Amino acid sequence: MKVIITADHAGMTVRNVVKELLEEMGIDYEDTGCSCESSVDYPDYALPAAERIANGEFDRGIFICGTGIGMSIAANKVKGIRCALTHDMYSAKLTRQHNDSNVLALGERVIGPDLAREVARVWLETEFQGGRHENRIGKIGTYEGKDA
Repeated sequence: MKVIITADHAGMTVRNVVKELLEEMGIDYEDTGCSCESSVDYPDYALPAAERIANGEFDRGIFICGTGIGMSIAANKVKGIRCALTHDMYSAKLTRQHNDSNVLALGERVIGPDLAREVARVWLETEFQGGRHENRIGKIGTYEGKDA
């Protein structure tokens, strides 16, 4: 698995914690997040990273901002992206099993680093179940004008 991780100024602490997790899990990743504490615009980070997932350069992404809302809205504008804003482990598991989410959005100001790490771990370890869920994902791909 190859993961792209990105964050705006409000997600830098959680980004660093998640990077440590990726290293511990032996997952190949690239960090494209900002490296400043001054305010930046989340679409400038979410959109290019989402495009790199959509074009097949990365398998999954983890996008972090203050609430996760901005990153998830921006990422979901890219065809082929199924970004889930998740702040608990149950949702993280189900969004992989049922929705085959390829981007996880986290909100640093909503959950702390410890919970964010566990949510990311569950999301990374969980596989898509397929079956009846494949048809549902296919309908999204059809709507987007391509095969899912």
